[in-house]
Amino acid sequence: MTDRRRINGPSGGTIAPVFTSSTTKSAALSTKRPTRTRRPNELRKIFLKTGLTPSASGSAYLEHDPSSTDNNSLIAPSSALKLTCTVHGPRPLPRSAPFTPHILLSTHVKFAPFAARQRRGYIRDASERDLAVHLETALRGVIIGDRWPKSGVEVVITVLEGEEDRWWGEETGGNTTGLGGVGGWGMMTVLAGCITVASAAIADAGIDCVDLVSGGVAAIINSSENTGEIRKRLAPDHAKMQLAKPAVVLDPCPSEHERIIAACVVAHLPFRDEITELWFKGDLSSSSTIIDGTNPPTAGTTMDHLIDQAVEAASGARTVLEQAVKEASEFKLKQSNVNEQADSFGKSKDTIGDLSMSG
Repeated sequence: MTDRRRINGPSGGTIAPVFTSSTTKSAALSTKRPTRTRRPNELRKIFLKTGLTPSASGSAYLEHDPSSTDNNSLIAPSSALKLTCTVHGPRPLPRSAPFTPHILLSTHVKFAPFAARQRRGYIRDASERDLAVHLETALRGVIIGDRWPKSGVEVVITVLEGEEDRWWGEETGGNTTGLGGVGGWGMMTVLAGCITVASAAIADAGIDCVDLVSGGVAAIINSSENTGEIRKRLAPDHAKMQLAKPAVVLDPCPSEHERIIAACVVAHLPFRDEITELWFKGDLSSSSTIIDGTNPPTAGTTMDHLIDQAVEAASGARTVLEQAVKEASEFKLKQSNVNEQADSFGKSKDTIGDLSMSG
């Protein structure tokens, strides 16, 4: 018996054939690895729009511009993050639920089956539940829960396209460099995007918050040939330094770096200068020098420096978040003014039509 509640795709394959006979050799794969063309402190372009789901209380869509493109290959060298978020509530809890003086926040993060090169299942796995826990922690310190006693709100995020944990050529060539499989470095960029798009959807739903929260990620990478070119362009005085020293980059794309030493994700409130969520992954003991591309190398890799860079990345995403929320608010205000004028015009016509004649 078929499941009528789920619309399943066709049973056969739907991916067009790609003939990559020239990319089967490891030498050819090494020359086609995408390189980072952005400055170390430069973020990818972000598209953010709210109010795309009329049936939800609030909704938002976020997309990152692909960092690298290759016109000579049918396979994209790097992935582009695409997220959708819907907010349902606040709505009253069932009568059987115990009384709670604060709003109950529930988060749900799910990857679409086509979100990654390796097809995802319909049931949430451990990595998706972990993302939901981190997202709930980031949003719990933002929402003013005292204003909705015995109420609940649900934040649902669907990952249409996730960040890859490594370059696809390493998977084809069978090379395992320890860059992380499912739930690796790409999850940190996904979490930063989930925090930003959830904040936009909550603001679109009209839920009172202490501030707009935005997510940012920074990483320490092991400098290789691609980052060496950035050093020569941005820091010519240090062009002769060893390329094996680590460097700090904002908004990293795992497919562009051969090795990521450590990464940090933060959920930052700029006006309150608070961090509601911090997720660190990696090892700082193996690196001794940080090069940020604009300043001379500073000795001593510390956690505080990496957190500060992640906060800077969150501040960059904050500008896009503010602009999207401002445009949505102006549009809603304009629509409400139009509706009020239409209602007043209709009432005036009814008043004129109700005049009685006597004589």
